[in-house]
Amino acid sequence: VQLQASGGGLVQAGESLRLSCAASVSIFSFAVMGWYRQAPGKERESVAQTSSVGLSNYAASVKGRFTISRDNAGNTMHLQMNSLQPEDTAVYSCAVLYRGNWYRGQGTLVTVSS
Repeated sequence: VQLQASGGGLVQAGESLRLSCAASVSIFSFAVMGWYRQAPGKERESVAQTSSVGLSNYAASVKGRFTISRDNAGNTMHLQMNSLQPEDTAVYSCAVLYRGNWYRGQGTLVTVSS
């Protein structure tokens, strides 16, 4: 399984970005898909996850601002990020649970200036 995250960039506080994660296989195969982030000097944390049955959960710090979605036809997962804040600055990566194993792609950098 190969995953490619894209959509990162430099934005100002209050602006929005939409991240995408393209998978090399059908996302119907994934029990769980998720977005994670790692800020400089910090450990990686879970941002949002969605399951094959449509359940989603979010980190408290992003709830109400971020939305995770799946584009089954395009084998792609998205993370819509609104009202971005400087503390959201991090490398964002996607990961999937496939046949009992986790796979993670390379990340995309999101920088939010104040």
